[in-house]
Amino acid sequence: MKTIPLPSFSFMIAVFPVFISIAGAQPNNITSLIGYTELKTNLDGGRHMNVRTMRASLVKSDGTSPGKIAEQLITEPDSWTQFAGWSPDGRQAIVVRGWEDYENAQWEEKNKTFRHTKRGYLVDSFLVDLETKRPTNVTGVDRVSFYNTGLFFWKNEPGKLGFTAIIDGNSHPFRMGIDGKNKIDLTKESKEFSYGFSSSPDGKRIAYHKNYQIYIADADGNKAQKIETQNPFNFSPAWSPDGSYLLFVSGEHYNCHPCLVKADGTGFKKIADRGGYRGVVDFLDVPDFHGGSSDVPCWAKDGKSVFYTAIADNKVELYQINLDGTITQLTKSKPMTLHYHPQPSPDGKHLVYGSKREGVRQLFVMNLEDKTEKQITNLKVGNAAMWPHWQPSK
Repeated sequence: MKTIPLPSFSFMIAVFPVFISIAGAQPNNITSLIGYTELKTNLDGGRHMNVRTMRASLVKSDGTSPGKIAEQLITEPDSWTQFAGWSPDGRQAIVVRGWEDYENAQWEEKNKTFRHTKRGYLVDSFLVDLETKRPTNVTGVDRVSFYNTGLFFWKNEPGKLGFTAIIDGNSHPFRMGIDGKNKIDLTKESKEFSYGFSSSPDGKRIAYHKNYQIYIADADGNKAQKIETQNPFNFSPAWSPDGSYLLFVSGEHYNCHPCLVKADGTGFKKIADRGGYRGVVDFLDVPDFHGGSSDVPCWAKDGKSVFYTAIADNKVELYQINLDGTITQLTKSKPMTLHYHPQPSPDGKHLVYGSKREGVRQLFVMNLEDKTEKQITNLKVGNAAMWPHWQPSK
């Protein structure tokens, strides 16, 4: 679960602050599910002591019916679950189940770095049927690695999945059948760390970053093409809904910005600046040797705008930028507020995101039409709600 930084902005045509109504605001009759992860944030002992408390969770988008999912996967003291996504029909949840050897975690804490070894970790990605509650370990079938994350349903190919696996210290993108069989390494023989892997909307292309450079390739991994940005740090490519653009952050480590290229790799353009934001969410209240979780921009459902986070007056606020450069500031918050991980609803009318207020990281849903918001988690100090994923429309 490699996490990296990002952040800051360049061409701004107009900025429109929007004051949001908090007290009692109600989104418009939306009750689809949101998957996310809860964890402890203030336990002594460093990163692992808190990470091992992670539990994949669900809540309705009106804030009702909170609960855990795939609890049967927690079989050992140093294991955890993390909510990681949905099937296209919303009937299956993607849940990562992780385990780390306690001694390995202590070594990492002392040396301030990860040590991904077969003896120290076992991380797999499961498909969990919402109706039967049955989890299926698809990355454990014909296993290629002890560390498998990033599972997703291949676009426009119902029987295919993608994921990333750590092999000999490097992350490789894989394609496989929905039954977990026929795993194909798409960067075979590569000695570089490939991450942020996804398929294009038509299923014919893939994108990923390798050693912090963005690549696009055919679906079988061939004809890989590096996107030229002239920047040392490029991270987390995301296809636009129509497949015509790639969105990612580019710049320097801890000082990168939302950028676009066309699907053929041309036309590189920085579209926004993050005002000095490092682009990393501190999800713990104790020292974290890795520095947190990457906070990346995302597409609006119509592909005409992008949601992102940036610093304004010592706060990390939410913004929306149209492709013509017009910027709307979605939040105007109290000092020390931190927003993170925005994701639009399937109909594009709402936005779920995290926000740290009064020292607690909670999830909120905003009605994008009138900018009202509703808090949908109610956690106490020392707990956090992270990485929300909106259930697709059935």
